[in-house]
Amino acid sequence: MRRMLCALVAAIAVAVAAEAAGPVERTYNAPLDRVWTTTESLLKHLGWDIDKADRSIGYITTESRKIDGEDYGVYAKGVRHRLRLHLKSAGPNRTTVTVERSVFKRERILFVDDDEPITVTDTDVEKALLDQLAKTL
Repeated sequence: MRRMLCALVAAIAVAVAAEAAGPVERTYNAPLDRVWTTTESLLKHLGWDIDKADRSIGYITTESRKIDGEDYGVYAKGVRHRLRLHLKSAGPNRTTVTVERSVFKRERILFVDDDEPITVTDTDVEKALLDQLAKTL
């Protein structure tokens, strides 16, 4: 009985950790065009530079930002993160926004970046962005 209980607790812990590490999603009562424009403006206002945006498929990817480390131009070593947002219509005047953050270690030597993904479980950055978007809309 004790082993089954331990196994159940372990399975729940793994499921919660896996769920927390995934993308964060929220649906807004606003049309897609308005949410798209507001999202681009908000990202720029918050200091996220947009790397790629394709409105036809609903994706925005930001440039990576430094979390920790050193950057001397030709040499850099530290931890960085970037956001990928997916905006899709969820019906008339409703839009769903999904935010996924990737965190990685970067070492740059002579303009060659070596990135190594890091697994994180917190979603504070994603939730804060979606909260701010709700206030802005």
